[in-house]
Amino acid sequence: MSTYFEALIGAAPRILDGVWITVQLTLGGAALAAVIALALGLMARLDNMVLRGIARAIIEFFRGTSLVVQLFFMFFVLPQLGLELPAMVCGIIALGLNYGAYSAEVVRGSLNAVPTGQWEASTALSLSPFHRMRRIIFPQAWALMIPSLTNYLVHLLKGTAIVSFITLADLTYHTEQLRVQTSTYFAYGVSLIIYFILAYLLTMGMNALEVQAKHRLGRGRSLRETLSLSTSRSAEVGTGGAS
Repeated sequence: MSTYFEALIGAAPRILDGVWITVQLTLGGAALAAVIALALGLMARLDNMVLRGIARAIIEFFRGTSLVVQLFFMFFVLPQLGLELPAMVCGIIALGLNYGAYSAEVVRGSLNAVPTGQWEASTALSLSPFHRMRRIIFPQAWALMIPSLTNYLVHLLKGTAIVSFITLADLTYHTEQLRVQTSTYFAYGVSLIIYFILAYLLTMGMNALEVQAKHRLGRGRSLRETLSLSTSRSAEVGTGGAS
């Protein structure tokens, strides 16, 4: 076992490089997915049948086709059509389009879940559609979206593993290299732990956004108050255990 840990220490710089690639793909894909989800989610609610139909067609296409095939199309097929993109860009675009399509349904559903009275009240205030959405409707929908978006963000993180198929040396790629030097259970055990840590950090960040979003609506404590309360409880538990 000691030789395994020696191999792990030797491979640590490469694994960290792979983690950085994974983080870039996750953050880049999430940013693109957020833009796509917001655009398609809003379009899917429009009265204009043409725009609504376009949004539905895009959503169903990218939800109904494989992420792997989408990635391969961008990396292997587009160059044959005269458009060659870096592997990182292909990965971000594929992840953003795929998870953006799924998240668009979260956006649409959350907007629909805002009580009808809120829509009517904002209309009665003579707000423009833009200000009605920005000031009244979207803040309420945002608080509803976050739990589902958190799940998709974690899925997106795990989905980055497919980029090892297109020559990107991400965490999964370096895990395979470590497996050659050690063993299957050790290498993939290390990979599982790293993915779990990354997913946990993303979840904690999204939970913080949810707390803050609910606080702005008057539905709970602020993030600072929540953290202070958690710290106080931890201190009380520690004091109780010591006594």
